[in-house]
Amino acid sequence: MNIKQELLAEADKEYKTFSEGILPDVNNILGIRIPKLRKIAKKIAKDDWKTFLNSEPEYMEETLIQGFVIGLLKENNDMIFELIRNFVPKITNWGICDTFCSSLKFTNNNKKEVWNFLQKYSNSIEEYEIRFALVMFLMYFIEEDYLDKIFEILNNFSNEKYYAKMAAAWLISICYVKYPQKTEAFLKSTKIDRETYNKSIQKIIESRQVDKQTKTYLKTLKK
Repeated sequence: MNIKQELLAEADKEYKTFSEGILPDVNNILGIRIPKLRKIAKKIAKDDWKTFLNSEPEYMEETLIQGFVIGLLKENNDMIFELIRNFVPKITNWGICDTFCSSLKFTNNNKKEVWNFLQKYSNSIEEYEIRFALVMFLMYFIEEDYLDKIFEILNNFSNEKYYAKMAAAWLISICYVKYPQKTEAFLKSTKIDRETYNKSIQKIIESRQVDKQTKTYLKTLKK
């Protein structure tokens, strides 16, 4: 199976231009839509996936496929966590981060184990390591059992990198949509930096799930 040739054949110049527009610092994009990448990943997951995951990606799409393959595997947790550990250093932009997180559906049946696994990343000083943890939280852990723990992590959040801050703001906004009263109480007492705080308010205001009256009130909470 020659994955690189298959990817080159699927490359779309228009989609490449679009992708480069939303990922301006990435210069190894071919331009292939996610459904096609997932289709390729399914074939690899049934074949020699170990060799593929051990290969060094040349194009961003190869990295994305590696993430999708990990999400498809039916291996034991120790194996999956080891594969994730090896993959995280390959997360070099928000696109890889967020699509990888969305693929880790095994989290739904292994909440406690995944939560514990994510803790070291939530304390990282690296931009995309902490984004990985925060995006995992917002995709899988915004529920009663974990809400206060998430707020505690956010209160200790301290990262000046843009995509880390945006992940924190996104996480807070989703917490608000699901738990408005508890999240408002968090916002009124949080020690999080002003930029991230105000961006959180802005993201909540942008949500279609928040009514106009609430949005007007939230504007008064900006610092």
